[in-house]
Amino acid sequence: MLKYLLKRILHGIISVIIVIGIIIVIVYSLLDRKLIFQGDSEYSKKTNNVVKTYEMKKWQEYGYVDYINYSDYLAKLQLDGEISSEDITQASNLLATATATETATILVKDSDSKVVYVEGNYILSGDNALAKEYITKFVKTYQDKGYTIARLYKMLVGSRLATNGNPTLYAYKDRSVFTRIWSFFSGILTFDNIHYATEDVGDRGISFTFFDPAYGGNVFAPAIMGNGTKHRYLLYFDGKFPFIHQNLITITLGKSFSQQRGLDVFEIMTNPQGDLSYSDVTFPTGVVVNESAVNIHTLTYSDAVASGSDVDLYGEGSHYINVENNKVTSSRIALSFIIGIFSVILSYLIAVPLGILMARKKDKLADKLGTIYIVFIMAVPSLAYILMFKALGQSMGLPTTFDTNKATFPYFVLPVISLALPSIASLMKWLRRYMIDQMNSDYVKFARSGGLSEQEIFTKHIFKNAAIPLVHGIPGTVLGCLVGAIITETVYVVPGTGGLLTDAIHTYDNSVIVGVAFFYAVLSIISLILGDILISMMDPRISFSTKGR
Repeated sequence: MLKYLLKRILHGIISVIIVIGIIIVIVYSLLDRKLIFQGDSEYSKKTNNVVKTYEMKKWQEYGYVDYINYSDYLAKLQLDGEISSEDITQASNLLATATATETATILVKDSDSKVVYVEGNYILSGDNALAKEYITKFVKTYQDKGYTIARLYKMLVGSRLATNGNPTLYAYKDRSVFTRIWSFFSGILTFDNIHYATEDVGDRGISFTFFDPAYGGNVFAPAIMGNGTKHRYLLYFDGKFPFIHQNLITITLGKSFSQQRGLDVFEIMTNPQGDLSYSDVTFPTGVVVNESAVNIHTLTYSDAVASGSDVDLYGEGSHYINVENNKVTSSRIALSFIIGIFSVILSYLIAVPLGILMARKKDKLADKLGTIYIVFIMAVPSLAYILMFKALGQSMGLPTTFDTNKATFPYFVLPVISLALPSIASLMKWLRRYMIDQMNSDYVKFARSGGLSEQEIFTKHIFKNAAIPLVHGIPGTVLGCLVGAIITETVYVVPGTGGLLTDAIHTYDNSVIVGVAFFYAVLSIISLILGDILISMMDPRISFSTKGR
C-alpha cells in the first residue's frame, strides 16, 4: 500500500508539473503579451517613450522578461560604492548624444521618419568620458548576459522636448519557459523562521502556550508564537473556517495584477470579506480596546517600532505592529466550501434512498418518476433550471442575491439547492444502474435460495457492492467544494472561488490563471489518491499490493 501511494504521489507531482508547464507556455508564449494592458487604466495614460518603459516594467512584474534600466544600473553601482552621486549626473548625460550604428534594428519611427527606438550597438559621441565609460560598461555587461540593448531617443515637438519624451537606455531578456516554471514551483512554499527580523528583537525563539494572549490569557486556546519571525502567531485557533490556522508555512501561488492588485492568489481565496467586524480586542500589552476591528493573530514584523499611541497597545520598542482587520464574512474559499459541503450532504441524503427505491421498483411508478427527473436535469442547461429555482425561491421570499455583510442561513438555501440538483440526478442514475447490475448477479440468486429476505439481500449485499464505485468519488466531491461552482456563484452573486479562474482569463491576469490552475490540479491529485484509499478500505477484495501475483 505504501509503495503504491508513493508511486501515485510521484506520478501526481509529475502530472501537475506537466499541466502547469503547458499552461505557462499557453499564457506566456502563445498569447499576445500586450493583452495584459486591456484592463490597465494607467497604460492608456502613458505617452511617447514612457509607454515602452511602462510595458517593460509590467512585463517584468508579470514574468515575461528580465529588465534593467540604465538609471537603475547606475543606482545599483552607487549602492555598491562603485560610483558617487555626483558622477551619476555626468554618466547620465550622454543618453542625449549617443547614436545607433547602421546595424541597429529600427523598430519605431516618428511622424518625420526619424528613428525614436532602436535595438543594436552604439557609437558614443560627445566629450563626456565618464558617461562613455559607464554606458559602454552597461552595454557590454548585459550583452554578455544575453540581454537585448534598447534605446529610446529624445523626442521633440519642433525644438521643444515632447511630453514623456526623455531618452532612455535599457536592457531586457525574455524569460524562458523553464525559468518561469522553476520560479513558480520554487516560490510556492516559504517557511517562517526566527532569523527573519533584521533588527534587534530580544530573545529570538518559538514559544507554546495553552492560553492565547489574544483572548486575554484566561481562555483555553493553544497557540505557537515566534519572536524574530515574520508572523507573531505561527499557529492559533479561532471560530472561523478552517478553525485552526498557521503562518509557519506561507503558500504563494502568484500575485494578481488586475482583480485584486498586489495580493497573492492564496490571499484572495483565504482573506475575510465584507465590512469591518468590531469586538473587544486584547492587545499585546494587555490593554483591552472596545469596538476594535484589529485581528491580533495577524501581527507581522515591521522594520519600524511602535510609536505614539501604539506604544500603549503593542509595547515600547515592539516591531510587531503590522496588523490586519477582522471582516464580517468568511473568505471566498470558506463560502464555496460551506455551500459545496452542504450541497454534497443534501445530495447523498436524497439521492441514495431514491436511487435504492428506483432499483427496487424497477420499471414501476417510482422508477419512472426518478427517470423523468434525471432526464430533465441532463437535458436542460444548468443555467436554465438554476434560474427557475431562483425565481421560485424569490416568490417564496428567499434572498436571491448574496449579501457579503450578512451571510446568514437564508442566503445559503438557494445556492445549496441549486448546486445539489445535478448531483442528486447523477447519484440516482449511477446507484440505480449499479444496483440493477448487482441484482442479476449469481450471488444474489444464491442468497435468495439460501432463504435470505429481500431486505437483507439489498442492505447487506446489493447496496454494499453497488456503493463501492460511488465511494471512490466522495473525496473528489468534498475537495471539489473548495473549487467552487462558477454558474451557481455567478447567478446568486456569491463571492466564492468559483469565478476566480474565469475572471482571471477575461482580464489576462496570468499569475492568477497559473496559481488557480495549480490549486485545482493539486486538489484533483489528492482526491484521486484519497478515493483509492477509501475504496480499498470499503472493499477488502481491492488491494494495491502486487504480492502473490
